[in-house]
Amino acid sequence: MLEDFKNRYEEEINRRTAAENDFVLLKKDVDGAYMTKVDLQAKLDSLADEISFLQGVYEMELSQMQKTVSDTSVVLSMDNNRNLDLDSIIAEVKAQYEEIANRSRAEAECWYRSKYEELQVTAGKHGDKLRDTKTEISEINRMIQRIRAEIDSVKKQCETLQSSIADAEQRGELALKDARAKLAELEAAMQKAKTDMAQQLREYQELMNVKLALDIEIATYRKLLEGEECRMSGECQSAVSISVVGGGSTSVGSGYGSGMCLGGGVKFGRGSCSTGGAGFCYSLGGSGLGWRRGRDSAHRARYPRARGSAASAGSGAASRRAGNPKTF
Repeated sequence: MLEDFKNRYEEEINRRTAAENDFVLLKKDVDGAYMTKVDLQAKLDSLADEISFLQGVYEMELSQMQKTVSDTSVVLSMDNNRNLDLDSIIAEVKAQYEEIANRSRAEAECWYRSKYEELQVTAGKHGDKLRDTKTEISEINRMIQRIRAEIDSVKKQCETLQSSIADAEQRGELALKDARAKLAELEAAMQKAKTDMAQQLREYQELMNVKLALDIEIATYRKLLEGEECRMSGECQSAVSISVVGGGSTSVGSGYGSGMCLGGGVKFGRGSCSTGGAGFCYSLGGSGLGWRRGRDSAHRARYPRARGSAASAGSGAASRRAGNPKTF
């Protein structure tokens, strides 16, 4: 829409320039017509003066001629033998001079009328041109006023559109700032959520480790109970020993049989198990059981009962090393 107003504004400017050029040309034509009118008026005045002068000359010559005719004294030698009709002669001469004067007067009047009519026709033509030129000038003035009014209206519309564009840009910048702030808040919240999720994953892993330790401990106690029941029933002759030591020590139960080790895998073999570092390990022999938990300080703090404790049952030998074991 702004582009349309700009195009219309440029078209109006071009039309105004063309109208101004036409106005200049018409003004030149009007000036030329006015100068022609002035020249024709001057010629008309000169011709009128000339006509009046010629009329004056004609009247003066006519009066002089009449005076000459009236003052002329003709000396005639009269023949007494002949009778002259002077009255008829004078009347004939007077008629001739009057005819000449009338003819001259008619010719002068005819020439004056023809010149006057010609000047009137020329003045009428130039008067029509002058009226047409004045009409065109008035129309051009009205067109210029209308174009100026349209230009002022277009300028006001352009100012309104520019203010609207500035307001829209300002609102857009504010919206962009708000969006960026919200984006930063969302990124911070997402980062916090990631951190919380990682913390929860670590806590979940620790809980799973604790659950695994508890499952192993429950299984160990179940085996101990089963071994105790077996010993009390007299079915098992071998001794069952339980040793819990810290560090990287090894607990070996008496007798032979199958064993299981949890500390990075499951192992079946003799009734012994050795681990290093963190992990869970317990071994089950044919007539004995050994269990060891080599966790870190946090796990040992969580399970203080298992720190350095040992138990033995039956006639088997219980090995006690490194940690002041207690029998239970």
